Amino acid sequence: MTSYRIALNFEDGVTRFVECGANEKVLDAAFRNRINLPMDCSDGVCGTCKCRAESGTYDLGEDYIEDALTEDEAEQGLVLTCQMIPKSDCVVAVPMSSAACKTGLAKFSGKVSEIVRYSDAAYELALEVPADAPAFLPGQYVNIDVPGGGQHRSYSFSSHSGERRMSFLIKHVPGGLMSTWLAGATLDGSLDMTGPLGSFYLRAVTKPILMLAGGTGLAPFLSMLESLARSGVSQPVHMLYGVTRDQDLVMVERLEEYAQRIPGFTYVTVVADPATAHPQKGYVTDHMLPEVLHDGGVDVYLCGPPPMVDAVQKYFKTAGIEPASFHYEKFTPSQPAAA
Repeated sequence: MTSYRIALNFEDGVTRFVECGANEKVLDAAFRNRINLPMDCSDGVCGTCKCRAESGTYDLGEDYIEDALTEDEAEQGLVLTCQMIPKSDCVVAVPMSSAACKTGLAKFSGKVSEIVRYSDAAYELALEVPADAPAFLPGQYVNIDVPGGGQHRSYSFSSHSGERRMSFLIKHVPGGLMSTWLAGATLDGSLDMTGPLGSFYLRAVTKPILMLAGGTGLAPFLSMLESLARSGVSQPVHMLYGVTRDQDLVMVERLEEYAQRIPGFTYVTVVADPATAHPQKGYVTDHMLPEVLHDGGVDVYLCGPPPMVDAVQKYFKTAGIEPASFHYEKFTPSQPAAA
């Protein structure tokens, strides 16, 4: 029997996935999975269950009234989950917290299968997870408990959702809690995780895309690019990958592979160090050429440290450019662990 995977993304960043039958309404599928989406009448009359469909195709039927969902709202992607019958996998933004809908974060564990160190710049951590590990949207992150530290750190997935291998690109922080653990970690150890989380994820691709990655902010884009490579994309996708030092440019070979696999994908690497011999020097804002901005008709995704996010926002404002959409995630490397 045909079914579709529906990602319910709550306003607190928690995402839960439910399977929805070919003729099943999203509200019913959520309730069947013990997720109490907002509702009152369930007949398309009150509008209480109104959410936003961010991707996918669906049918709303005609059994709801104009007061519950206007024609303009429907054209903008708003839906009544009590009437919404999916015709493909969908992402639905729910304007309530997960707790208010009586659901929450999934907790699961993974076994360390590989640790790759890139000089003093970063680690790639790969985990083998159970077949029933939660799915995630490309771009989201998870909280990983650091063994023995009583604390967690948040890292974006760099792998594709739904696979037994989950990977993460982690910045090396001298004396950092996770960096210290990774330096002495052995394979087959176990890590506990909570998630997925985050509102930074790849939306339906209807316009050219500009990806701006700063340092290990490359991680979520690797997940997005793998998704695009598998699903196909008809729009051009360009990435600017900026780092501070030459040695911070990691996993460039993966980008080259995606340039071969994804028609229309191009990338440029940029190094800020004035002493570098790298062809492209400076910051990503020095290399945001008109041809990748499409006169503002572009969806921009940015993941990097706060100064980078602030600089890009200032650039758009100064240049008078307003992208079609602008999604960003700021990250700050954790401070070294206390002695």
